[in-house]
Amino acid sequence: MEYRKLTHSTYYCNYHVVFIPKYRRKILYGNIKQHLGAVFHNLACQKDCKIEEGHLMPDHVHMLISIPPKHPVSNVIGFMKGKSAIYIARNLLNRQKNFTGQSFWARGYFVSTVGLNEQTIRDYIKNQDKDDRDQDELGLFK
Repeated sequence: MEYRKLTHSTYYCNYHVVFIPKYRRKILYGNIKQHLGAVFHNLACQKDCKIEEGHLMPDHVHMLISIPPKHPVSNVIGFMKGKSAIYIARNLLNRQKNFTGQSFWARGYFVSTVGLNEQTIRDYIKNQDKDDRDQDELGLFK
């Protein structure tokens, strides 16, 4: 467990966040997946946040993110989803004019605070591919 510091506070505020593309389309692969990790890390740094763990699946994003107490979680996630959608539209889908990225991510997201079970959540995020393959083999996603 690593405590972080601001000018007037010391904190440990980690969150497990999951969000999906609109209509849960399976589009997070190839060129988009290749660039999106770096985009999310850059956007997190702009808000003084740090992505501790992250994994991109074809139809959803998992991340363990440290957010300082001066930023509301909803603002940080909204910022990251909005700016990443604009980046994807302009740089990867070649839409230059009058496009704000409003149709890439679904409106909602899941967030949970992380306390003493941080290692469990880290392992869960790291093993997303394996878990999905195992469930698919059991016929749960058919």
